[in-house]
Amino acid sequence: MTAEVTGHRELPRTDDLPPLPYRLGLPMRALVRTYLFRHYDLTVHNEDLFPRTGPALVAPNHLGLLDGPLLGAVAPRMLHQLGKIEAFHGLQGKFLTRVGQIPVDRSTYDVLAIRRAIQALRDGRVLSIYPEGTRGAGDFARIRTGVGYLALVTGAPIVPVALIGTRLPGGRVEAYPPKGSRIDVVYGEPFTVDRVPFPRRHSEVRKTADQIGEVLRAHVRAAVEATGHPLPGAPDEKDPDE
Repeated sequence: MTAEVTGHRELPRTDDLPPLPYRLGLPMRALVRTYLFRHYDLTVHNEDLFPRTGPALVAPNHLGLLDGPLLGAVAPRMLHQLGKIEAFHGLQGKFLTRVGQIPVDRSTYDVLAIRRAIQALRDGRVLSIYPEGTRGAGDFARIRTGVGYLALVTGAPIVPVALIGTRLPGGRVEAYPPKGSRIDVVYGEPFTVDRVPFPRRHSEVRKTADQIGEVLRAHVRAAVEATGHPLPGAPDEKDPDE
């Protein structure tokens, strides 16, 4: 089934939200991309699979601190990424907002962040969300419901992404890998789920998230096999953001 982008007046409504900024993010992406390719042994695989137009829901695994800046820089299109609200303070917060990133208050059900995410997809943009919700082994063993909900609301194609090498075995989740480290970014074949109109039952969202998780787990296993680059395993410490 092809993706169908709903109108901003459908529930949950997003027609009252100001446009998400993105223009400043374009030159910043180019600068960070150049730095990363010089600093690391970085390879991007299957870039031709990334949708060049229309909405896309990017679903990467989550290993370490580098994941967000890396994917935001090397993705073929500008990403709007969901990030913890604690990072959106002071000058850093202003910068993140100006480049189109979306703060999420994880202490509550953040309705505004959800509506912003839906808005991005309805506008035909690319949204990145970590289905695991936290940094860990990166094997998609646990999938939270956010990715399922956004897929059901918008029908946007889901793009599996395997990030490998952004945390070394035994490395801390809040540390960057050393200079020269091998890093692989592996895109998978986009897929869709049927869009479901309001209301959407929690059981339906949970079932959809589980189905998405099966595809993501298969993708990361295939990426490890194809690149010969294993995941680092579970970190020694719990993600402090969890």
